[in-house]
Amino acid sequence: MASWNYIQPVEIRFGAGLVNKIDEFAKELGVENGLLVADKFFMSNGLAQKIVDSSNGALTAAFGDVSPNPDVTEIDACAELIRQNKHGFVVALGGGSALDAAKAAASVCMTNDSISVYHGTGVALPPEHLPLIAVPTTSGTGSEVTKVSVVTNHAIGKKCPINSMNFYPTLAVVDPELTYSCPPKVTAGCGIDVLCHAVEGFWSKNHQPICDAVALEACRLVFKYLYRAYENPNDVEAREKMAEASVMAGLAFTIPLTTGSHACSFPLTNIHGIPHGEACGITLDYFARINAKDAEVGPRMNEFAQNLGFKDMLEMADAIHDLKASMGLRNGLKDLNLTEEQIADLCRISVHPNLRNNPVYITDEMLDEMYHYLASQN
Repeated sequence: MASWNYIQPVEIRFGAGLVNKIDEFAKELGVENGLLVADKFFMSNGLAQKIVDSSNGALTAAFGDVSPNPDVTEIDACAELIRQNKHGFVVALGGGSALDAAKAAASVCMTNDSISVYHGTGVALPPEHLPLIAVPTTSGTGSEVTKVSVVTNHAIGKKCPINSMNFYPTLAVVDPELTYSCPPKVTAGCGIDVLCHAVEGFWSKNHQPICDAVALEACRLVFKYLYRAYENPNDVEAREKMAEASVMAGLAFTIPLTTGSHACSFPLTNIHGIPHGEACGITLDYFARINAKDAEVGPRMNEFAQNLGFKDMLEMADAIHDLKASMGLRNGLKDLNLTEEQIADLCRISVHPNLRNNPVYITDEMLDEMYHYLASQN
């Protein structure tokens, strides 16, 4: 008999223009003196200041020293600002980087520790944390509804997720209008990340029925609307549907967690600088073929693909490959001219806990074969 648990404590508000109601949300939550944590781009283009100004005093400061792969030093600096100013809540504005940094800072600020104490160490964060309002500006990470914060320690070359119940935002404010300014390449990479979250959440060894259901719908939306959003950034329907897909994919993976594609993305991003979503997508169709060909797992994979209108998972893998190619995303690593030593490093670092969530056990030999194949593909 099946046995599973489901929890989703994040309240979700979805709708155009909601970013202008931060003061109302803060009043509902009974919080004040908020800190806005935003991507550097929004600090420089004026959006961050506009949101602070429109908050009618609910937000009193902004922090924008957040890099694309937020470093432990940046999170520590944000946490220290929260302590000094005695902020009562945090609003995160941006892609996954700002949301990840804000999640971690809103928790570690309640201690005197560096976030490095909890980064890949197995040490659990204390349960105290500040209320967090997450406002995504991309249709990609799903971080606004997850308990995951992906953190990097550049000094020692470590990038990995921290999982904590603390990291569930109190409120997710999903305003599709914020995604209109995303350039096509960002739309493409973030959209493929959505697909990875949904597919990996479905085939994760930890999958469960509710997450399976939203994974299927998220995939359907991606296959229908991602290329439209990429081709025409002003396609309002496509932008709205991709924002829906991103939230659903976040719901799909936050409990089952991601698998091989995300495990392999960490060294591809950390060592070779490939943006996160694109890095995840590089191996997605490869893992789809591995899982589809397994005698035990394959039937479930094929049924999933058939529910999306494909003949089987192998045909869906072809569609994933072609979708990436149509948007100019990588399907290989040939241009990196990888040495045998570099391939060996990729294999070694990819043996990450997420890899063990894959329903088919991935051996070192399988990783070696995959990376050698990708090294020959554009």
